[in-house]
Amino acid sequence: MQRTVSSHLEMNLAGNTDMVFSIAAVSSAELASESATYVLDGTPLDFTELTDRHGTRLHRLAAGPGSLVVDYRAVVEGRSEPAPVDPLDQVIYLRPSRYCESDSLLPTARSEFGGLVGHELLSAVTLWVWNKLSYVPGSSRVTDGAAGTLMARRGVCRDYAHLVIALLRALDVPARMAAVYAPGLSPMDFHAVAEAFIDGEWWVVDATRLAPRQSMVRISTGRDAADIAFLTNHWADLVLNKLTVLAIVDELPTDDGIQQLQLG
Repeated sequence: MQRTVSSHLEMNLAGNTDMVFSIAAVSSAELASESATYVLDGTPLDFTELTDRHGTRLHRLAAGPGSLVVDYRAVVEGRSEPAPVDPLDQVIYLRPSRYCESDSLLPTARSEFGGLVGHELLSAVTLWVWNKLSYVPGSSRVTDGAAGTLMARRGVCRDYAHLVIALLRALDVPARMAAVYAPGLSPMDFHAVAEAFIDGEWWVVDATRLAPRQSMVRISTGRDAADIAFLTNHWADLVLNKLTVLAIVDELPTDDGIQQLQLG
């Protein structure tokens, strides 16, 4: 399986700005080729690459003022093996987090899924969220969490993932979020999915069912959207004017949304 992924960003920087981009394929990806450029008013900039314990690759640079253009492209061969399980994950990913208020959703989780365990629980939660929510672009704010999503009954991929994660954590299943390039996604964008720790391994689910999980390319991993944002900035104002994401695969697989799958 060969996937070609890319992202193009254009932005205005009001002044010297500290920026961290999370747009590169995870460090374990088998890359046939890769390029990343950051150009401010026609001048290429250097960046520092930082890698976290999950293999998330962060590009950090300070620049501005001016117009910044960012381009990333990679050709990914095959599927990476799942990363080794870290015992710390079973602590961190059980805790409530900013967007996944598992403590607030405990009564709902117990009422809807009490008595279910393992993959049966994971399938039930994912199907329940898929049925309860409507995918409506632009319907949620960047500050909305899982509890608000459940009340609104609508959202985008990050909202679906947050609700799945919060319900699982409420039932003592470690759960986390991953940002991915997703061939087949429409409309094309960065995509977010959930992972659950069951029987000693991490399993990926996507309650939106908008793209096959088998061809996804992991970008980053964390507690919720706060950890996997494609861009964070400090010091001066930044205005994002354009974002274009592309992800294609040589042969798009079929995903019934029920299979037990892992994300490399």
